[in-house]
Amino acid sequence: MKLKRRSTNFPRKGIAQSALPYKRSVPTWQKLTADEVKETIYKLSKKGLTPSQIGVILRDSHGVNQIKHLTGTKILRILRAKGLASKIPEDLYHLIKKAVAIRKHLEKNRQDKDSKYRLILIESRVHKLARYYKTKSVLPPNWKYESATASALVA
Repeated sequence: MKLKRRSTNFPRKGIAQSALPYKRSVPTWQKLTADEVKETIYKLSKKGLTPSQIGVILRDSHGVNQIKHLTGTKILRILRAKGLASKIPEDLYHLIKKAVAIRKHLEKNRQDKDSKYRLILIESRVHKLARYYKTKSVLPPNWKYESATASALVA
């Protein structure tokens, strides 16, 4: 059994999560082929959807439970091979988007101490994640998060 380490930078929530099925083969009731799924992924990506949103649509509308079992690769790797992946990773993008929203809120409500504290926590997570992605060569080594230019990143 794999134990999850709890982070000190996040509120104390549970560690519940869903488990993937043990069987890694494609279900017998699956009608779509790997090429049809890839074409659907390309089409949804061109509409501006993120890889996780694409996975939810494929699961809910098309009945594809695990794209990796069907195609052999993950959604993000399929998009990277075609050149459709975004410049910054999805999790980093959403953290930056959240920081921009809190900063905009703080411009109107300067007395909100709790939001100021949450902004500090979120921006520290952004820096930590950016440092990780630089070591993994996902982001260029000279990439830097700056609050002044962050709204341009998420626009």
